[in-house]
Amino acid sequence: MRPWLLVAALLATRVAAGTLEGRLVTFTVETWDDRAAPLLVARGRTVAVGQGTEFGLGPEGFTGGLEVVPVAVEIGPNRIELSYPRGIGRFYQARFNGYVLRFETECALFDKVAIDPVGTTMKVTEVWAETGALFINVSGLGYGPDSRLALDIEVADCPLS
Repeated sequence: MRPWLLVAALLATRVAAGTLEGRLVTFTVETWDDRAAPLLVARGRTVAVGQGTEFGLGPEGFTGGLEVVPVAVEIGPNRIELSYPRGIGRFYQARFNGYVLRFETECALFDKVAIDPVGTTMKVTEVWAETGALFINVSGLGYGPDSRLALDIEVADCPLS
């Protein structure tokens, strides 16, 4: 193989390094007091991160007395924004009640995750990452059309899977 072909091949597999753009992500809603025995795990949806809103969840029908709150999720290269286009209420109180975004990767995808106080109206305090997954806990918080959550993400130099 010619050396320049090898370099081109290596660069092609790392185009999205440092960004969420182009990555496959599965978004779901989970509610649990004990992670091994969830009260609700909503149907996951998988998309490639690109332009516009990646996810627009609506109600899925009650499971164990719980229902998915309508939410819109837009994922940018280094930012995730959530908004609530319909309804007003309060999230069910549990140890974890929120969102899980699982990106297809085997490396620690997130170097840093920070809540953007300017783009956020909700009092979210618990956001964490595990390998390629991001957990956002909204348990007990209020939501409505004026509610927003914005996360600034520092993405690690992980190749696309």
